[in-house]
Amino acid sequence: MQCLRILSILIIIWFSGVLTGAEFYTVPRTEWGAPDLQGVWNFSSNTPMQRPFKYGNRKFLSAEEIADLEARTVARDEASDAAIPGTGVDEAYNDFWIESAGLGLEILTSHITYPANGRLPSLQENVYRPVLGKPPARPVRNALGAAFATDGPEDRPLSDRCILGFNAGPPVTPSFYNNNVQIVQNHDHVVILTEMVHDARIVSLDGRPHADEAIGQWTGDSRGHWEGDTLVVETRNFNGLTHSFSGLGSSENKSLVEKFTRVAVDRIDYEFTIVDPDTFTDKVIGLIPFYKVAGQVYEYACHEGNYGMVNILRGARVADLHQK
Repeated sequence: MQCLRILSILIIIWFSGVLTGAEFYTVPRTEWGAPDLQGVWNFSSNTPMQRPFKYGNRKFLSAEEIADLEARTVARDEASDAAIPGTGVDEAYNDFWIESAGLGLEILTSHITYPANGRLPSLQENVYRPVLGKPPARPVRNALGAAFATDGPEDRPLSDRCILGFNAGPPVTPSFYNNNVQIVQNHDHVVILTEMVHDARIVSLDGRPHADEAIGQWTGDSRGHWEGDTLVVETRNFNGLTHSFSGLGSSENKSLVEKFTRVAVDRIDYEFTIVDPDTFTDKVIGLIPFYKVAGQVYEYACHEGNYGMVNILRGARVADLHQK
């Protein structure tokens, strides 16, 4: 108990120091004078996207809750490490491989900060939502935890086919692993490279208009500008073949605004706002801290050339021959 009390005091001191330091932090500049956001950043987190009901409208965990979370995490890790050899799943995906906790202390009760209760707003009528046992409209983005059809190649999830990663967004959201993003800048462009399926969004800063709205893209059409020290990226023209957010609705009429603000030597606050009147009755605002890492983003090779699809179809043809 005494150790827990000391840990709580240290957390309060650390958190107070972070707030004070952020107020006086001077953002580094590139040689042409823009805020420098370059580097490799990690957005792992075990904060839930939606706030558990028990927290109500409270945005931050208390020091005691943070200490309890740390203790439960340690206990879970020890149990995982002690798992019986030969069980398969734990050996393949134990804590060595999984990025389930952020590099900074967990203080948010949810990544959604608006609506005030930290939960998704009400849905519009007749909006698609996943139903167990009922395959969603194709194509589904990923197959994790969702039923999906298997009648033909068009039913294979986008993440299986390496078209889109399941955490790459936009907006970028923490997931199972590969929660890394690299930001590269020059005078009039910013490149946002996500590790998962190595998707690179090239964001122009030169004031050019968005593409014609008839041109839809998987990750939309992004344009950026600076508001003080914050990079603001506005994205529209999603192709409607992905969900709006959190597996709900369609992206066809969604618009997205992302804000990247460097608040410390090792941290960017990433805020996203989703406006989709076809899916939600209100906007959705989320906040995810990015923490700088001293490393590189390596190629996420997936199965390039869609060999998985080729082999699935080849196997199906062989099965057809044996059935005749």
